[in-house]
This record gives sequence, structure tokens and C-alpha cells, in this order.
Amino acid sequence: MSDSIQTVGKKVKALANPLRDEGIGAGAYLEQITYLLFLKMIDEYTKPPYNKPLTIPNDCTWEELKSLSGDKLDKKYKYILETLGKKDGMLKEIYQDADNKIKKPALLKRVITMIDSENWVSQKVDVKGAIYEELLKEYAEDTKTGAGQYFTPRALINTMVKCLRPEPKKTCVDPACGTGGFLLSAYDYISNNYDLTRDEKKFLKNKTFSGVELVQDTYRLCLMNLFLHGIGDIDDKTVCIDRRDSLLTKPNVTYDYCLANPPFGRKSSLTFTNEEGEEEQEDLVYNRADFWTTTSNKQLNFIQHIYSILKTTGKAAVVVPDNVLFEDGAGDTVRQNLLKRTNLHTILRLPTGIFYKPGVKANVIFFDNKLPSDNWHTKEVWVYDFRTNVHFTLKQNPMTEESLKEFVICYNSENIEDRKETYSKKNPNGRFRKYTLNEIKDNGYKLDLKWLSDDDNDDDRSIAELMGDLKEKSKNIQAAVNELEKLLKDL
Repeated sequence: MSDSIQTVGKKVKALANPLRDEGIGAGAYLEQITYLLFLKMIDEYTKPPYNKPLTIPNDCTWEELKSLSGDKLDKKYKYILETLGKKDGMLKEIYQDADNKIKKPALLKRVITMIDSENWVSQKVDVKGAIYEELLKEYAEDTKTGAGQYFTPRALINTMVKCLRPEPKKTCVDPACGTGGFLLSAYDYISNNYDLTRDEKKFLKNKTFSGVELVQDTYRLCLMNLFLHGIGDIDDKTVCIDRRDSLLTKPNVTYDYCLANPPFGRKSSLTFTNEEGEEEQEDLVYNRADFWTTTSNKQLNFIQHIYSILKTTGKAAVVVPDNVLFEDGAGDTVRQNLLKRTNLHTILRLPTGIFYKPGVKANVIFFDNKLPSDNWHTKEVWVYDFRTNVHFTLKQNPMTEESLKEFVICYNSENIEDRKETYSKKNPNGRFRKYTLNEIKDNGYKLDLKWLSDDDNDDDRSIAELMGDLKEKSKNIQAAVNELEKLLKDL
């Protein structure tokens, strides 16, 4: 990390402790930083050398806010948040339904003074972006908020992007984008690996990326994260991220690349009040004509949705939990369609201990879309087992891009048709193995393909991970019991 990032980053983080002492969590602090930082940058853009016209009301300026203190400051800040939330474009998306979580004016004044001490617009994009990323990381680690569910390990994101190798003048989408990690990694990859023309740079900034996020607070952080990394403009009337449920409607646009880690959890549900005034939950089923099957399983629905938003030449890399690879019923239908309609060429089995939620067992599936055909497009599936006898922890032994180096070499993105197995009868512990379509059919179209033996040595695993595994197993057992009860009831 450069000196400038460290210096400014320390200043930003320095206020976290007194705010935490006042009961203001990492999420609320990050929200307020977002509101104030955006306001400060609007002010900076109105001054030389930019001299942009003021895009906000005259009584909502940074200069007016920073001159106040005490109750007047508190009142003015609330007024600004409410007023800007009624504007159009990015202003509305950043400030809509915003409120002041810093109840003590003296603390608010300290945050404003800290932000005012820096010139944010003139700083390099990588400096601003890195500082915000550090704050997002702290937010993810705040176990009280459960914010970690929105974050995918940066090492995994970068590895998935390296395998897909996005190109300039092509579009990229994340239908469950959280704080924008996948989109930013793709942005960095294209920026660093191609000598871009002026037209390509403009396309990269304004037209390459799209995303959808349902949770408003996360959506707001995503917009700010993208903006600080150089994606979009402060006075944009439209933004590249939508706040809605991705799964509700059939899209009217398709994309070249999809990178995603859809939210985990077996089912979507709606809470409603019955005639007796009691709250009940009902499984949320998406009845879309373009889906292969109807199910309340969120991950299976996201897989179908991702297929529907890919161009016929599109490529996808998607994080999915284990149940997607072996679940019966709707799972069988989705897998068979995916194997037939796309080239589902690679599965990366992920180790536990890499997500903020302990015990999560997940995989990355890589598939290339194809033109409709009577023949099955998938001829073989290559599996890289990065889970068996591999253990990481978030703090003491985190997964890095170096950890995934062998997988990237085996993946061979330059020519996926020319791969070599590391598994053989002579080397049964090789982690990269090929399965033919016939072998998969013989396995009942199940894709939980594994051949390595676990040492069953849990000595180096944390209590949180072991508890997470136990919870995950009990969830699967409970789900099976629920399905059985449902079946017996129907009978």
C-alpha cells in the first residue's frame, strides 16, 4: 500500500473508534463517510481546474455545511440529506432515504473536518478506491451486522476475472453485485492488460458495466465504490446499477460476461400477515416463461437468470453452494439444461474458511453460452479440487491469489481446449481431473465430482469453522426433512 493511501486511510479510520464508542457501527460510519465524501467532491468539481456548474441547491453546499457547528450543523446536515434524496440520477441514488446516524454534532464536526482536510478529486483513482475498499473490508468483518454476506474474497474475484479475461468494448454484468467487487476487478483487468484507445476508455467508464443489487445500503455503497474507482460521473442522470430483485423479470438486454456470487440460502420467501393477524412465510417462486423449471431455490433461479442475460457468445463465472451441484428435482433440470445449452467446462471446488460466513461450502462454475443446437454443447467437465485437505482462515492464514496460481495455470484461459490433467492412476492426488459427458450422465447428472480423500484432520481449523460446518449440515438435514414432510402430506 502506497504512503498516500496509508496516510489518508489512517485519518479516515482514526475516527472509527470514537464513533464506535458511541454505538455507531462500521456500516453506519461508512454510510456517513459516503454522504459527506460525495458532497465534498461535488464542491471540489465546482472549483478550478474543473469549474463544473453546481448540480445541487445553493443551500446544500459543502462550504455552508462545514461552517456550522452544534445544533445548527445537525439540522443543516439532515436538511441536505433529505433535499438531495429528492433529486435525480446519482444524487438521488446516493442520498435516497438517508439519515444522520451521528447523533452528536461534535463527532459529526470531526468527520467533516477530516474529510475537508483532503482534496479528494485530485487524488489518483487507485488511492481513493483503495481507501474505500479498506473501509468496506472493515464493514465486512463487522460480524454484528452480518455484512460479510455481501463480500466475496478479493483473491477469488481476481482469479475468476483472470480466467474469463474480459476484453475492451464488451459488456459485463453482475446480477447480485453487492458492493461491486467483481465489476471493479474486471475494470482493473481491462485497464491494466490492454493499451486502450480514447474511445475504449470512454466505453469502459460509461458503458461496460451493469449490476443489480436489492439491499439499499449495499446498493449505495456499491455506487460510491464504483464512482471512486472512476466508473460513472457525478452528474449522471442514470446509473449503471439498478436497485431491484434481479429474478423478477425477464431482461431485455444481454451481456458478454457475467461474474457473480448470488446470495446464499436455499429459498426465497415472502412474509405476510394472515387473517388471524399472525405473520407467516411463504416460499417465493419466480414464474418466468424463460426459466427451465419453477423452484423456490434462489441459487437455481440465479443460474437460470444468468443464462438468460448472456449473449450466445457470452461467458460466465458464478459462485454456487454445493447443493446446486447435486440437488434433485429442479436441480437436475437446471444442470441438464446447462450441460446441453452451454459448454460447462470447469468447476472449481472451493475450500472452507475463505468467506466471512463460516462453514460455507461453495464452488465456481465456468460456462460459455452457445447457439441453440440439438447436440449437447458440454463434452467434458474439468474439476479442480481446491477443497480437499486445504484449509484457510480469514486472519491467520487467508487465501491469496498465489494460492490459486496452479488453478489458473490448469484452467489455461488462452486455450481451454488444450488442457492437461494433473490426476492420473500414477498420481491419484492430482487436483485437476476431466470427466466426460457420458461419465456425468452415468452419475445422474450430479456435478459434485470428487476423488481425493480427506485426511479428516480438523486440528488446524477454527471453532467458528467447525461450528459453521455443523450448522450447514444441520440445515441440509432439516431441508431434507421438510421436503419429506411435504411429500408425505401430498401423498
